[in-house]
Amino acid sequence: MTSYVEHLNALLRREIGRQQRFVAFGQNIAAGSCLSGLSRELPQGPDHLVLNTPNVENALTGMGFGLMQRGLAAAFLMKQLDFLLLGLDQLANTWNVFRAQPGPGSFTILAIVVDGGFAGPQSSFNGLADMCATAQLSGFTVTNRSDAEVLLSRQFGAPGFRIIAVSERLFRQPVLVPWAAEPTVYADGGLFRYRQGPAATVVCHNFSLPQGLALADGLDHAGLPVSLFSLNAAHPIDHVPLMDDLRRTRRLLLLDDSKSRFQPYAGLLADARVCCGPDNVHLFARGPGDLAPNDDRFDVSPDEVLAMLFAGTALPAATATAAAGG
Repeated sequence: MTSYVEHLNALLRREIGRQQRFVAFGQNIAAGSCLSGLSRELPQGPDHLVLNTPNVENALTGMGFGLMQRGLAAAFLMKQLDFLLLGLDQLANTWNVFRAQPGPGSFTILAIVVDGGFAGPQSSFNGLADMCATAQLSGFTVTNRSDAEVLLSRQFGAPGFRIIAVSERLFRQPVLVPWAAEPTVYADGGLFRYRQGPAATVVCHNFSLPQGLALADGLDHAGLPVSLFSLNAAHPIDHVPLMDDLRRTRRLLLLDDSKSRFQPYAGLLADARVCCGPDNVHLFARGPGDLAPNDDRFDVSPDEVLAMLFAGTALPAATATAAAGG
């Protein structure tokens, strides 16, 4: 069975191969483990350059912007999102100059979020939203087969700049297949809908889709089918599709496994409280966590959610029909 990192690697090789001129660079991306397999066997040749670089993140970020301004497509593959903190000067200042002068080039930073917990302080930065909020950057997380296909095909090599983050915790796990049907895609990959049901609107931010799927399955088995969305964008987006669904379900369950202090869904929470009432809006989020090596898990128990939120809930006719397979 294909793993998450194998699937991402195959998509990277495909998307780079589609570009006429492409430069991929980063630390040991073509040596050793090749970022645990993420960058293994990237296309190389006269039109596809792969560079192993020193640990100079600020300079490498600036180099990517420079290549973009020259009309090339480039990607900086980073072994830890933490290291991008060293490139904040380029992200906040160089990009502010270049974004006012859009050109045909492309620059993507593809960063691994060390979210397994056992790296101690090095795993404390699971906050792509914080990074993107610093300079109003476009950023996306990737969790499964479908969103990886959509985001890499639409964003990787596209004009402009963006950050795409992947989860180290998911690397060796089988690539997640959220649903048999293809998802509905909004905001060019910033939002996905995987299911639609009347009992609640479940929204998964960052890398929390596995927990959201388990929750959706648990509620479905209890006769409470839900709508299931993944908010992949790490920057505020138009949440009209989510509000449209909430007007039907009247209940929001929002999951966030990041450690960010910036909430791209803050507007959604505010609008949902007005629409559904504060008692029907629930946020399940992790705290900052222990910086010592630890399991660093984010658990959302379907049984506890069912007991806490749906005890005594009378199934509406549509829900009862769906639960019966009608």
